[in-house]
Amino acid sequence: MARLLRAGRRYLTEPDYRFLIHAQLGLHDAMPDEAYLRRKYRAVMGREPDLDNPRTFNEKLQWLKLYDRRPEYTMMADKVRVKDYVASKIGAEHIIPTLGVWEDPDDIDFAALPERFVLKCNHNSGLGLRICRDKSKLDIRKTKAELRKGLRQDFYLTSREWPYKDIPRRILAEKYMEDEKKGDASTYDAENVLINYKFFCFNSAPKCIQVETSNIVDGRKGSNSLLISMYDTNWNPAPFRRTDHMTIPTSVEKPACLAEMIEIAEKLSAGIPFVRVDLYEIQKKVYFSEFTFSPGAGFGGFSPEEWNTTLGDWLTLPEKP
Repeated sequence: MARLLRAGRRYLTEPDYRFLIHAQLGLHDAMPDEAYLRRKYRAVMGREPDLDNPRTFNEKLQWLKLYDRRPEYTMMADKVRVKDYVASKIGAEHIIPTLGVWEDPDDIDFAALPERFVLKCNHNSGLGLRICRDKSKLDIRKTKAELRKGLRQDFYLTSREWPYKDIPRRILAEKYMEDEKKGDASTYDAENVLINYKFFCFNSAPKCIQVETSNIVDGRKGSNSLLISMYDTNWNPAPFRRTDHMTIPTSVEKPACLAEMIEIAEKLSAGIPFVRVDLYEIQKKVYFSEFTFSPGAGFGGFSPEEWNTTLGDWLTLPEKP
């Protein structure tokens, strides 16, 4: 009750909080992209964005959302179609095998799926995700219900990330991938959840790596369980951290395939002002995960804060169309 009262007081007295609540409810869906991003940036970051002369990393990501709208980005953000594209660039051996693709959860033949698999929507991030480690314990009815929620989500509208806007919504089943334990470095990862290596590529050059893991509860990735640490490309801890997520409490072992991952990130980011290339290392092999054009949707925090500007200096924007 006390929490509800605090939320109600904030809603009545804080315009920025009220805007974010209304945005979650879809009340600002009709706002033009630039007006919406300016208003949300002020609500989340506490200041106006400079979109005429952007300097910080987050400001430049907002600028790219508005002005760098290449048609191929929609394909690259589609978890189904991107596989053929990436295979053509770096080889099919780096692609996690697909078990099936459907438009309706009722079309999924669960009996034909293996005992372990992953289900996800192809157009969003998280909502509808189901990691199945034991099919005999899977609640199929609940899984279908969550996939329907995921399919209904318009992921573009939340933060106006343009690449997600026109992706044809489908459900993707992938092979369950697992790796051996990595000694003490995996003590934060009790269920052996794969580590995701996310390469921040500025004008085709990988500059830093976001190392990410999360605990899985009931086959789902919880948003509060995401753990992140930042490294440079020589595997030294970066001199900054992301403040929007908890830090991994131990050092992370350098991946055996780091040099190969950097080379792959360079190839996949070629010609793009900024993209994050997400990769896995599984059994000493590199696998592609996904592309992300706006990490944190351009609303992430950095500590020390000046690194928001330093990362912005690394990013040279193209000419405004």
